[in-house]
Amino acid sequence: MTITKTYFGTTGGAEVYLYTLTNDLGYEVSISTYGCAITTLKAPDRDGVFGDIVLGYETLDDYVRNPRYLGASCIGRHANRIAEGRFSLNGVDYQLGRNNGPNHLHGGFQGFDKRVWNATADGNVLRLSYLSKDGEESYPGNLEAFVDYGLSGNELSINYRASTDRDTIVNLTNHSYFNLAGAGTIVDHELTLHADNFTPVDGGLIPTGEIKPVAGTPMDFRNSRPIGSEVEYDHNFVLSNWDGSLRPAARLYESTSGRVVEILTTQPGIQFYSGKFLDGSLIGKKGVAYEKYTGLCLEPQHFPDAPNHPNFPSTVLRPGEEYDQTTIIRFSSV
Repeated sequence: MTITKTYFGTTGGAEVYLYTLTNDLGYEVSISTYGCAITTLKAPDRDGVFGDIVLGYETLDDYVRNPRYLGASCIGRHANRIAEGRFSLNGVDYQLGRNNGPNHLHGGFQGFDKRVWNATADGNVLRLSYLSKDGEESYPGNLEAFVDYGLSGNELSINYRASTDRDTIVNLTNHSYFNLAGAGTIVDHELTLHADNFTPVDGGLIPTGEIKPVAGTPMDFRNSRPIGSEVEYDHNFVLSNWDGSLRPAARLYESTSGRVVEILTTQPGIQFYSGKFLDGSLIGKKGVAYEKYTGLCLEPQHFPDAPNHPNFPSTVLRPGEEYDQTTIIRFSSV
């Protein structure tokens, strides 16, 4: 595998670089030090022709303005929504920024996707690191975060690690938008989710605290089926038999190209977002306007609003502990 570094631009006085990982099979991924954004991800179709399967932008300025988290592969400090931006920890109430209506989303106004990360190439691994200081976006504790990327065979690995000097909450995820055809919409993509249950939400997409079976509902993707456009998905699915080990979470298939993407994770949940908030206002690569359902996200994670639901797996991280989560994106074709 080779790792090449190119200048991408400057923002806020900080230089930003693209690191491109390429292996002997022809797989390629480019990652920006701004927001850990995956800007390009190339995988072959059934005829062996490589194509870019993620949404993204041409310029750094577009990523700086990025309102829909395109490509951001390290969302944090706490991914997804926290109701009214409030949580309590050790008897102390914290008020985070409300950047999504009345709620806190994906780390706030300047989350990890809006930060310039340090990068080093260590053999066949690209390592990005960032120190989130105590009080940043009103989170407690100095949090040292690392994201390691590897490209081996037909797999892209993303390993997230973090440590803190004070009790805090952490939930990191990848927010890449996939379109396995490289054009058009994802409504005909076929999806499998290894989840018997999901977490219902209210009108603001905040979990009610319930965990309900997918059986008999539009949330049932246990058997592969087309996504369609009848339901606007932005829901957390509870992965079955979670024990913290690396397990299959999702499989995505697109029939015209034959491309298949499988997601494996150590996380307890996965957010399936069908791109319902894309509205044509974002102009992406090659001048394409990203309309509704142009791409979808499969975000391995702990559950949304976890700090406010004791029955959800905890996102609390304490000094002396290490946050350690892994996502594998596996490519194939049929």
